[in-house]
Amino acid sequence: MSDRQYILFYKPYGVLSQFTDDSATPRPTLKEYIDIPEVYSVGRLDFDSEGLLLLTNDGQLKHRLIDPQFEHSRTYWVQVEKIPTESALQSLRDGVTIQGYRTKPAIAKLLDSEPHLPAREPPIRFRANIPTAWLELTLTEGKNRQVRKMTAAVGFPTLRLVRVAIAHLRLENLAVGQSRILTDRELQELRLKVNPRSLR
Repeated sequence: MSDRQYILFYKPYGVLSQFTDDSATPRPTLKEYIDIPEVYSVGRLDFDSEGLLLLTNDGQLKHRLIDPQFEHSRTYWVQVEKIPTESALQSLRDGVTIQGYRTKPAIAKLLDSEPHLPAREPPIRFRANIPTAWLELTLTEGKNRQVRKMTAAVGFPTLRLVRVAIAHLRLENLAVGQSRILTDRELQELRLKVNPRSLR
């Protein structure tokens, strides 16, 4: 359908992944950045997280991407307190138990250096006597504050969280607060991933 919209957005820190906020003290929402009616985010990024959001008015595609049974990957760069041990990384890979739920296996690796990202406003708290490190963590599920809970469970609290990919869609070439329409090729690949039989 020609009226379907597919948008990638670099959500800033301190912005809700929705278009309205009915709280007593309203916070910034997507409405301040995206002027396309009737689109909704596919999954969420917490208020205090940053990075890639996909927005669409294609309900079937949205369902396929957020339903856990389809296991579509989401990749995050995660700044944590201290330097994670190999055993902690292996625990993340194997799955950790959070409030009675065991997470699915993940891909977890320590990045060799700090990734190239825009400075966060406000910056994270800095303590001279506590080092930090960056992880790349790829999950196939998206429970509430899951990444933060996972790193805390293995002893390395999250300080900054940036989603850099949803399936094959990447954050690169987007500035903070910027959005763009998916290319035809990106959309074709996405449709093939969510429904391999759709292009046969």
